[in-house]
Amino acid sequence: MATTADIRKGLCIDFNNDLFVVIEFQHVNPGKGAAFVRTKLKSLTTGKVLQNTFPSGAKINIQRVERRPYQYLYKDGVTYFFMHEETYEQITMEEELINAPQFLKDGQRVEIMFHADTETPLSCELPSFVVLEVTYSEPGMKGDTATNTLKPAQLETGASINIPLFVSTGDKIKVDTRTGEYSERVKE
Repeated sequence: MATTADIRKGLCIDFNNDLFVVIEFQHVNPGKGAAFVRTKLKSLTTGKVLQNTFPSGAKINIQRVERRPYQYLYKDGVTYFFMHEETYEQITMEEELINAPQFLKDGQRVEIMFHADTETPLSCELPSFVVLEVTYSEPGMKGDTATNTLKPAQLETGASINIPLFVSTGDKIKVDTRTGEYSERVKE
């Protein structure tokens, strides 16, 4: 069993009967009293972030997680279907386990994180940026590039985001899946 000396950023541990990943940690050795490790942990099941202090040398239970490449197939109600890219095995996931489901399109490559011991899917992560086509937006004026004014637009996945005035219907744009914001226009 591991101790607090093994704590590092990105480590997955079992804490309070839940799986947590270490976001931040700091070994503190005060001049008076025992040393301790201050951590910030994020739950892999709920997404909640909490802070916890472990006494130095305390036992922790490290869990193994694996990232595997999958391809998005389709959605049926609130269930999403994915296929492993090498074994062609299909799995289903609920919408709350996907980081940006509104930007998923057929054939999209994603990474699904599994708890290695139980083979349970924990989360689905899209790439940081995806290229999507604008299916509808109000027409902009030529030369409207001097200001940072934005207009609403509908994307091919059905998602709505704000885009600059110079982007028009039919253009392909790069969208940041972490923030849900327009990044840049893509030339074909």
